[in-house]
Amino acid sequence: MDMFRKSLMLLAAATLVSCAGQPVFDPASTPDAGERVSRVEPLSWWTGMETPLQLMVYGEDISSYDLRIAGANGVELTAVHKADSPNYVFADVRIRANAQPGTCYLVFTKGEESFKYAYELNARAAGSAQRKSFTTADMIYLIMPDRFANGDPSNDSSDETLEKADRQAFFGRHGGDLQGIIDHLDYIADLGATAIWSTPMLLDDQKNESYHGYACGDYYHIDPRIGTNELYKEYVGKAHEKGLKVIMDIVTNHCGTGHWWMEDLPFEDWIHQFPEFTASNVCFSTNMDINASKQDLHIQESGWFVPSMPDMNLDNPYVLQYFKQWAVWWIEYAGLDGFRVDTYPYNEREPMSQWCAAVLKEYPNFNIVGECWTNVAPQLAYWQGGNDNKDGFDSHLPSIMDFPLHDAIRMGLNEPAFWGQGMIRVYDCLSNDFVYHDLSKMMIFVGNHDTDRIADVVGQNPDKVKMAMTLMATMRGIPQVYCGDEQMFVSKKRSEGHGGLRFDFPGGWAGDEFDAFTPEGRAAMTHNIDGTPVKAGQFAEMYDYVSRLFQWRKTKEVIHNGKTMHFLSRDNTYGFFRYDEDEVVFVYINNSDEAKNLPWESYSEIAAGLGAGRNVITGETVNLSDRTVVGPRQSLVVEFKK
Repeated sequence: MDMFRKSLMLLAAATLVSCAGQPVFDPASTPDAGERVSRVEPLSWWTGMETPLQLMVYGEDISSYDLRIAGANGVELTAVHKADSPNYVFADVRIRANAQPGTCYLVFTKGEESFKYAYELNARAAGSAQRKSFTTADMIYLIMPDRFANGDPSNDSSDETLEKADRQAFFGRHGGDLQGIIDHLDYIADLGATAIWSTPMLLDDQKNESYHGYACGDYYHIDPRIGTNELYKEYVGKAHEKGLKVIMDIVTNHCGTGHWWMEDLPFEDWIHQFPEFTASNVCFSTNMDINASKQDLHIQESGWFVPSMPDMNLDNPYVLQYFKQWAVWWIEYAGLDGFRVDTYPYNEREPMSQWCAAVLKEYPNFNIVGECWTNVAPQLAYWQGGNDNKDGFDSHLPSIMDFPLHDAIRMGLNEPAFWGQGMIRVYDCLSNDFVYHDLSKMMIFVGNHDTDRIADVVGQNPDKVKMAMTLMATMRGIPQVYCGDEQMFVSKKRSEGHGGLRFDFPGGWAGDEFDAFTPEGRAAMTHNIDGTPVKAGQFAEMYDYVSRLFQWRKTKEVIHNGKTMHFLSRDNTYGFFRYDEDEVVFVYINNSDEAKNLPWESYSEIAAGLGAGRNVITGETVNLSDRTVVGPRQSLVVEFKK
């Protein structure tokens, strides 16, 4: 053998040895796994992450194979855990600081048989860990994708999913999708919104009522009737181009009976199981009630939401780790700006506290708002991270939804002046602000996809809807507006419940009678969603009013972070000030049926010396005094420079 050929052979041998002294893996030498590995989740990962990686591998009898990782320096398998089902293994993977992006391989071996599964490690986007999130500077626009706009009729039904589109079905799929949202981002931005929260878009493969998305069938894939993972990522990017943040609605408490793992659970206790269907008692107070029985707490957090939504067992450490890295995966993959967590108190509280802490460890500035549906202020405050709870519990949940304020505004707007009724309800609600750890991290709202629409509640009274929107634009916290409320739309058939209030947005489907996405379409609308006649231009006027308020709000630091001072009255009016070192904003709500003179002198504690101000709605310069008259069911918003 000549020296040249010998040198080549020695060089080739050297390249097949790693720095650790192990042979370098040659992918071509091992066949692909093919159908022998059905799923590996998370779908991919990144270098430079804080979150530990535990792969869930699913395939027929996969636990009978030995597993190793090959093909990448700095990536190593540290442990393999078998499940109750032989078709799963959970693999702990360490990704060292020196690991490089690229493809590594899960190599499965049994006797003479061997096969590989390619797994991608990606590079993180610059600044990913320090990404910003939604704050009091934002207005969040809530969308139910299936009912917003149908941008791609070709995906209305799918061969991969059970339920087909039927726009006439109150509780069926109507065809709204991601492309429909992308097509109308300008409408949302023009309204003054700066963030979008959409109800879940992940696969929901239930036979019926799958349109809402809350019965997840696959945590790593967008429902094909809505779009694809790639289109979701594109949607986030296009939203960012319009100055809109994206908040993903996620559910850790339950999946759907149509989830792929329900036919073969990894562990028997992967979900909570009972001899027969056992519903949650929905008694959240069992978490902080010193008199509560353990049995009541167990049923509250372990009982199922409904028969079609199996309750996840977050006390199982593999379930908890699955949800930790799933959350991180979507943030990193799609470039998300926040989470809204559905049915937060239904979860086991300690594991969910760990879940929140894990997400915040990866993204310290990330905001997560939890749905804690109670109108009892101390019980709501219990769930906000950092609250001084007597039992020492810390949820690590940054933000909470302000259901007490939601109830107070809706009830107050509908009541006459009486002791404890009318706008005094809003005053009384804010008097409980002392119990909250952080008022800047409370989502305020007057309606969402689970509650009656504000226009339904106030009997389609445009003045009262304007008062509600005025409060949303000026009170402390992070405002959220439900799609359609900005135009005072009502439910299609209120008696049909959720199916009726989640109507199709006019103009979102080809052939719709009116197009409420355009100024011309809004001006032309002659009736509301339920067929009730309206005066010409009413919807356009309402949209313009709401838009003017929230476009103004965008730059108002005094609204974002200022303090509040309010004044007691029992005549169905409500006056309050938002203030900081530089500005004062005065808000007056006259919810009575008669004109009112401002009690300006009684506000002298803060109003003295303010001088001329600017009416935010009209743009006019005004000088307020006791002679200033505010008409019945009217709002006044005036800003002052100090």
